[in-house]
Amino acid sequence: MAGFNDEKFNKWFSAFVLVGMTVATVIVTGLKLYKADSGQLWIVLAAFGSLMGVLATVCSANGYIITFLFGLIDVAIYGVACWHNWLAGGPGLGNALLHFAYFVPMQFVGFFQWRKRGAKASTKVKARRLTGRQRWLLAGITVLATTAMYFILLSFDRSAANSFLKWAVLLDVIPLVCNVLGQLLMSAAYMEQWILWLCVNVSSIIMWVVTLRTTSDTAYASVYIVKYSFYFINALNGLRIWIGLSRDKKIS
Repeated sequence: MAGFNDEKFNKWFSAFVLVGMTVATVIVTGLKLYKADSGQLWIVLAAFGSLMGVLATVCSANGYIITFLFGLIDVAIYGVACWHNWLAGGPGLGNALLHFAYFVPMQFVGFFQWRKRGAKASTKVKARRLTGRQRWLLAGITVLATTAMYFILLSFDRSAANSFLKWAVLLDVIPLVCNVLGQLLMSAAYMEQWILWLCVNVSSIIMWVVTLRTTSDTAYASVYIVKYSFYFINALNGLRIWIGLSRDKKIS
């Protein structure tokens, strides 16, 4: 397209996503603080971690290595929050272990892998693509892992739903599996990560829409729908950018 400035578009688009997701995070935090009788420090800490996640997402879409600094802060804070919630008698042990044992180390793996592929403070990573065979392998692993995790979590499900397929469990499993595989591909600088991030965002939006329709806590759910909608459009732009970054640069 004549006159189209890709760099300028990316800057304005990134600013739009940052502002939009920041506003959503601030609204969620404000609602929680308004209703909270205690634990305000944890609410603020969680909000700060969420904002770091916003920065990590936008930097990742644009191929900048600083994404791993923001990502490390985000996953570390979330892991601590889950651990604290578990110690207080609630759920969160699985998420805490997942973040400490997987997501935190993968930030360092990703940093050094991107450095090997030319990423610097102001230089974008040299992205790459999976081969056709590897894409089929990824699809197979995704389906098998999703199926296995579905039946594992199904054994712990205590809902009254009595149907062949429990959508609440499935909507819990899909983001988990796609997050793990997406982080792996991201750390290795593969373009296909964005397909998995899109799956994470779509399933999360559906999950919160269901929550909005079935619970009275509508404001909380509504903000998360907005948040993951912004993540979704950022992932679309990330896919567009990484298709360009990985063009003619298949696995080497």
